[in-house]
This record gives sequence, C-alpha cells and structure tokens, in this order.
Amino acid sequence: MNFSWMAWTLPTALFFLTILLLLVGMSIWEYFAPGGAPRVGLLRFETTRGDRLFISLLGAAFIHLAWLGLVGPNLWWALALSILYAVIVFRTV
Repeated sequence: MNFSWMAWTLPTALFFLTILLLLVGMSIWEYFAPGGAPRVGLLRFETTRGDRLFISLLGAAFIHLAWLGLVGPNLWWALALSILYAVIVFRTV
C-alpha cells in the first residue's frame, strides 16, 4: 500500500502510535482488572476508564493547540502539562 498521500512524518506516526498504545494499554488493564466500575467524580456524572481517557485526550489536544497559539512550537512543556492533566482527570473525574 502506498500511503504517501497522507504526508506521514515522524511526529504524526508517533502521535497515532501513542494513541494505539494507550488503547492497547487500557484493554490490558480491563482484562486484568475487569469492571472499572463507573464513578461519579468532579463533573457529577458517571464516567468509566474509557470516558476518562477520552476526556484526557481531548484536553491534551486543546492544551497543545493553545500552547501552539500562545507560546510557540516547542511542545515539550505542553506535553508535560497534558500528562499532568491526564493524571488529574483519572483521579478526580
């Protein structure tokens, strides 16, 4: 298959690989610790592990876009902030 039309770059490939690894990791977590019972957290509605992962990924996207617009193209601090945000989401939401 020729994927040249997709303009794959190393950062793009790493981005999608990271999402794939997160999904595989969540699947393994669910296999070994089934249930992941929904809980009501800070947002006051039930969320599961998958919901919290989605909220984390969506928030990370907004953090990175805001960083690009306000600070510039050096995204390492945005990545650190996104990881911190994900930890907070998984603990409190």
